[in-house]
Amino acid sequence: MRLSRYLSQRGRARTTRAAALGLLLAATALAGGCSSTVTTGQGSSYLVIQRLEGASGAESGTYTSVLRSDVLTKGSIFEDNGRVTMSLAMKDVATGPTTNNLITLNRYRVEFRRTDGRNTPGEDVPYAFEGAITGTIGESASSIGFSLVRAQAKLEKPLVTLVGIRGGALIISTIADVTFFGKDQTGRDATVTGSISVNFADWADPE
Repeated sequence: MRLSRYLSQRGRARTTRAAALGLLLAATALAGGCSSTVTTGQGSSYLVIQRLEGASGAESGTYTSVLRSDVLTKGSIFEDNGRVTMSLAMKDVATGPTTNNLITLNRYRVEFRRTDGRNTPGEDVPYAFEGAITGTIGESASSIGFSLVRAQAKLEKPLVTLVGIRGGALIISTIADVTFFGKDQTGRDATVTGSISVNFADWADPE
């Protein structure tokens, strides 16, 4: 009887210790999660890109999901425009946005890269650049235009080396990563990045 009572008491003690350990781990995990949320310093809303398109300067009104950038059009150089369509969403889906959650864009950055790994700016791909942009994004989708390929990029290597190689006989295929920067109405930062394929060549001039 004494042995049975002893074993029973040891079993209850182990169960109590296991339960206490479990509560301690749960409390630690909860505290860590709260800390992570607090220290991110981000707003309660974020940007979502629906579409990222480009229009060749040779046909400035036609936007497509893949940009054919003409380095020389009828003896002239034209800038290629981009157009982004975006909206905001809430991190907490149970709450709706207020005017404080609206995000105002203030600048953007374009960086070009190639999938073959040859990514030296001014040799393999055009130089990255930044530009100013202004627009306030809410829950409904909004479209904003910007410069995707600068005119001066077509006067620099590697794009200038394509001039005279007519009909797209030589193409530099790149991906443009476009990052948009803004702040919500309380001053907290918000960014989002989208990508679009940009194929550079001395394409045949439009009729």
